[in-house]
Amino acid sequence: MITIRTVGLTRKFAEVTAVDNLSLEINEGEIFGLVGPDGAGKTTTMRLLTGILDPTSGEGWVYNKHIVKEAEPLKANIAYMSQRFGLYEDLTVMENINFYADIYCVGKAERVKTIERLLSFSGLSPFTNRLAGRLSGGMKQKLGLMCSLIHTPKVLFLDEPTNGVDPVSRRDFWQILYQLLKEKVTILFSTSYLDEAERCKRVGLMHKGKLLRCDLPDNIKSERKAKTLEEAFISIIKENERK
Repeated sequence: MITIRTVGLTRKFAEVTAVDNLSLEINEGEIFGLVGPDGAGKTTTMRLLTGILDPTSGEGWVYNKHIVKEAEPLKANIAYMSQRFGLYEDLTVMENINFYADIYCVGKAERVKTIERLLSFSGLSPFTNRLAGRLSGGMKQKLGLMCSLIHTPKVLFLDEPTNGVDPVSRRDFWQILYQLLKEKVTILFSTSYLDEAERCKRVGLMHKGKLLRCDLPDNIKSERKAKTLEEAFISIIKENERK
């Protein structure tokens, strides 16, 4: 099943084309890495796919919902964790979780089971009474992810969620994501860390709004005869700029 599909998706801001004719398909239960430097169009792409922004042209569907015509019903099946997720630092971990559960109208019986499961695999059970503002960077990201998952979304959008997080917390974060894949959650993950992108099933390289390459990490490295994904992507960008 194709969970995310775009056809010629484009978004312009005045004279700047942030996303340029993007056509992409992502399968159910896949973790797809959207990779590129700052200003490549990754965040704009996510905001388009989550119905926050309207495209200038082109179309997109997420979980069989049109991103413009069905933007409201779409939100019931997705979660979007932005670079600055809106945690309330003067609330405890549990208060933040319950706040988002209220927003998504999660019933009491379902809420208890879901929170118990999320606390278990995130490792936050001992910290439920701690203020969010007193958590480490890695723990804040885990809490942000928990709040995103409280309504059991089918598609998860993560915009550079491990930026500035220490290596141990980053590893723990990825272990949580792999558990979600077992539940057939589709994950679109943006990052500027090329070593992290290699953890994804497929990756797409964005540069100046364009999707330059989309394939398995090993295929991209093999095609470019590169030892690392970073080396391969630099080669692709240089080739594109020469054109």
